[in-house]
Amino acid sequence: MTARGIVATFDEHVGLGTIVAGGRSIPFHCAEIRDGTRTIRIGTEVEFESQLKFGRPEAFSVVTISG
Repeated sequence: MTARGIVATFDEHVGLGTIVAGGRSIPFHCAEIRDGTRTIRIGTEVEFESQLKFGRPEAFSVVTISG
């Protein structure tokens, strides 16, 4: 199921960030950014999928919402 959220944190040096969606903070790795750039700006609105990984939700297939 696709969800929407805002990139709240992103550290380019380690490639990890968080998306806030529905009051929850969901981590993601830069390899999950679908445009292939491996970087994203804080405050960017995104769509993503979520799955349990290592016992906690993690975002994947992160796509910037244009417009």
